[in-house]
Amino acid sequence: MRCEPDLHSEGLQCKLSDMGTLGQHIGRSMRAMMQYEYGPPDLVTLREIPQPVVKDSEVLIRVRAAGLHVGDCFAMRGSPFPVRLMTGLRKPKYGVPGMDLAGQVVTVGRMVTRFRPGDEVFGCCMGACAEVACAAEATLVQKPASVPWQQAAAVPTSALAALHAIRDAGKVAPGHRVLIVGASGGVGTFAVQLARFFGAEVTGVCSSRNLELVRSLGAHHVIDYTQEDFTKPGPRYDVILDNIENRSLAECRRALAPSGTLICNSGTGASGMAMAVRLLKPLVVSPFARHNLRRYLSEPNFKDLDLLKKLLESRKLSPVIDRAYSLDETPDALRHIEGGHARGKVVVTL
Repeated sequence: MRCEPDLHSEGLQCKLSDMGTLGQHIGRSMRAMMQYEYGPPDLVTLREIPQPVVKDSEVLIRVRAAGLHVGDCFAMRGSPFPVRLMTGLRKPKYGVPGMDLAGQVVTVGRMVTRFRPGDEVFGCCMGACAEVACAAEATLVQKPASVPWQQAAAVPTSALAALHAIRDAGKVAPGHRVLIVGASGGVGTFAVQLARFFGAEVTGVCSSRNLELVRSLGAHHVIDYTQEDFTKPGPRYDVILDNIENRSLAECRRALAPSGTLICNSGTGASGMAMAVRLLKPLVVSPFARHNLRRYLSEPNFKDLDLLKKLLESRKLSPVIDRAYSLDETPDALRHIEGGHARGKVVVTL
């Protein structure tokens, strides 16, 4: 999926009002948060840039809210280095943060069949922290009327990551005992709810201040990591989803049932060669271990986004939003995420 500004065309003749409702011509530029080199949040500034040009299988969206997560911080800094294979080796290719959005369809490419102007949608894209963004048709679904913009924007990437960990990598089934480390974070809050949805007995690991939050999401048991060590002798789990990875593989495996599965969803708590070892070690060790040690890739797709939409509609899934920021406060939002203590998701509203 590419969303590149066209510096030479006359731009798209889109009609939007200043308040974001359909009705007034935008022209060829838009306000967006932009960075031209990798580095800290201070480099992300509000700019007037050309609006993206919609491709044949893409949808142009007036952004109402953008969801942010730790991946946006990695893309901002260009670190860990493998991120640059997607974002640009020497400098950002596009430079507008944000991979999740909720908004109204402005126009569609000629091959798009699911959406039309005026539809309310949410999903994945590149460059969500802007007035207008492009997204592939396959990475969008209709937004339920009952779900607010901010909540819809908080769902896509983190909820998909949780779904692909719990359902696909962990193959969680009724009766499984599931431990979720980092249960109060962006992926963790969704993982607790999804593990419950799939019939598991769920234990969440979090800090003291988040115990009640994790219980409210449906966790049967909660471990305060400041008071208790889940790797010490005690319950054994069929599946452990580790969103933090500040413990060794050997320590985590002590908490697994004999044929249990450990799903590693981080690896960025180190740098350089140490990070490479942390990322690769589960894949190397797994064939020789009695436990299943897994990493996984989470790719957006219509079928799974549609499942999440149905869970939102039926109130079986409820996003947790820590804070909402305005567009020009995006650097503050990124700093808050980098601090490592966000409860659930952080969103930017337009």
